[in-house]
Amino acid sequence: MRKVEVVSYREEWTLLFQEESIKISRIFGSECIHLYHIGSTAIPNMHAKPVIDILVEVQKIENVDSFNLEMERIGYVAMGENGIEGRRFYKKGGNNRSHHVHVFGTQNREIQRHIVFKDYLIAHPHEADRYSQLKQLLAKKYPDDIEKYIDGKNNFIKDIDAKANRWLKGR
Repeated sequence: MRKVEVVSYREEWTLLFQEESIKISRIFGSECIHLYHIGSTAIPNMHAKPVIDILVEVQKIENVDSFNLEMERIGYVAMGENGIEGRRFYKKGGNNRSHHVHVFGTQNREIQRHIVFKDYLIAHPHEADRYSQLKQLLAKKYPDDIEKYIDGKNNFIKDIDAKANRWLKGR
């Protein structure tokens, strides 16, 4: 069973992202356009589940499955689309997850959505604090139910996505 653990921000998360990005970029080679640190571990002072989320932008999503064996060699489990059309998802660490890798083709709208969400929260610390508090509350309320934890964040995330898009258009 996956425990829901939300911890204080750790500066090491940036280093863990950088280290893993080097390994992943070697695997994907010229297929890889860019790697991004996304999610709460990419936001300074944000409480988060200690799982590094990495977004990999690739030339063609159709080519990604050919890298599954190499990803497995560095500890990842390939999960296919895992509920999001046009994505390839990898997880590392079993029930004690350490990393998630989200791979999208270069034209996928999810790339911008994730980056703008992160950038908006960095630029609006009061919103980041609200999100941090919500995550802590949900982790206490649902320590053994990752699905309810995720569901509990859903409306907040949609609200921030809308605000982030307006913010992006106004810049």
